[in-house]
Amino acid sequence: MGALSIRALAHGDLDALLALYAELNPNDAPLPAREAVLASWQTMLDDPKLHCLGGFIGHELVCTCVLAILPNLTRACRPYGLIENVVTTARHRRQGHARALLRHAQALAWQQGCYKLMLLTGRKDDATLRFYESAGFDRHTKQGFYSSAP
Repeated sequence: MGALSIRALAHGDLDALLALYAELNPNDAPLPAREAVLASWQTMLDDPKLHCLGGFIGHELVCTCVLAILPNLTRACRPYGLIENVVTTARHRRQGHARALLRHAQALAWQQGCYKLMLLTGRKDDATLRFYESAGFDRHTKQGFYSSAP
């Protein structure tokens, strides 16, 4: 199948990203007009504290997540990170791609000086919770998942 490569998403990746999001939330509300979607996407891409990451096999986007780095006035003013919208296309699941992507996001958060990284999920099935634990997140530290800097 080829090796996974991870990079920041770019303007031209929008349609592939939206297709992945449709798998994440098949019953999500319809998107607004294309112009509004493009404006939101450009705002995301322009924000230096927001990292839209994608895992690719060849030219195909197979997994994604968003890492937000949030400024903070506690913990010596160290920021914290929040990961959202983790999704892998159905036919590429259980191959380690999302785990590699999450490890990449963690490394980026630590490079940015984050003192913690949080990830929330609405999934309750034990397999999903064990997956996040295997990627370095702890479901017992707080209500959500928590990962402390190495």
